[in-house]
Amino acid sequence: MVSSKHTTRNASALTGWFKSSYSGGSNGDCLEVARGHTDIPVRDSKDPHGPALVFEPSAWSAFVSAVKRGEFPST
Repeated sequence: MVSSKHTTRNASALTGWFKSSYSGGSNGDCLEVARGHTDIPVRDSKDPHGPALVFEPSAWSAFVSAVKRGEFPST
């Protein structure tokens, strides 16, 4: 990754971006995740040239598991 251990400044420099099939077609509040990297980059789908957060695989897995268990309230 480019700028620090936990972010990259220009997410479009990375490849393999995809949106969840649960994302609506309106391009609203969606995140994209990039496959094929050692760590897991995550970006705002509305800003593909902006920054991305970068997670270690174990941290990303723990986050996804917590979401699936409903540990975060929906707004």
